[in-house]
Amino acid sequence: MQVSRRGFSIGFAVILSVFVAAQASGQTALDGIVRSKVARIAIPTDFPPYGFVGSDMQPQGLDIDMARLIAGKLGATVELIPVTTANRIPYLQTRKADFVISTLGKNPDREKVIDFTVAYSPFFIGVFAPKAMELKAPEALAGKSIAVTRGSVDDSELTKVAPPTAEIRRFEDNNATISAFVAGQTQAVATSAQVAAAMITKNPQLGAEYKFLLKDSPNFIGVGKGEDALRAKLNEIILAAKADGTLEALSRKWLGRSTGKLPE
Repeated sequence: MQVSRRGFSIGFAVILSVFVAAQASGQTALDGIVRSKVARIAIPTDFPPYGFVGSDMQPQGLDIDMARLIAGKLGATVELIPVTTANRIPYLQTRKADFVISTLGKNPDREKVIDFTVAYSPFFIGVFAPKAMELKAPEALAGKSIAVTRGSVDDSELTKVAPPTAEIRRFEDNNATISAFVAGQTQAVATSAQVAAAMITKNPQLGAEYKFLLKDSPNFIGVGKGEDALRAKLNEIILAAKADGTLEALSRKWLGRSTGKLPE
């Protein structure tokens, strides 16, 4: 049986293209960072003091400082990719980002689809409302409206404890959630203590205050499922920053509090 030179060439090209595609698909996120010398990191821009746009129109905050620190330790330049609470995990799953530093809490549902590093900063979630409102426990939300960001840990924790008659109004990002409460569209808001503190400072007329705790939920960096090499490298960087006081300094700079005991 004879095979023409042209047929052989085409066949070889097909085999080669399949081999190259297989090699590319097998490339890990860490391989990509090392090769390109660029770390594509998903960060928040609507969640002060973790991530927000400054007066110079550039992202800043604890998560942004952390992203730059890690990129530097990886020997890469940083490409900051703004994400919302709702799309930060899809960006990771579709490889639009190498990893996510965006106030990401760990829970069983998320652990099914992505992996996590050790914790790098503190975070806790609570319910906030005007001082005049009696709201000491979840049961007191009965018949009341409360704003929360859709798909966030705030949302999942609030949903667990809110009574059936509570009116949970979900918004697409944190700015919309806070704006709704400030505008009087809801009677209460479920958010982080840090975000609430910024809201209260900017809007003293609200007379808002902390009411009760929903969850103590430190922040972790999210990586794609199976990206063990990247996770190990990030853990190495985070633990070194913890040991030399860098994490403590970042927490005090942006949150005004110690990191406390971060889980490993």
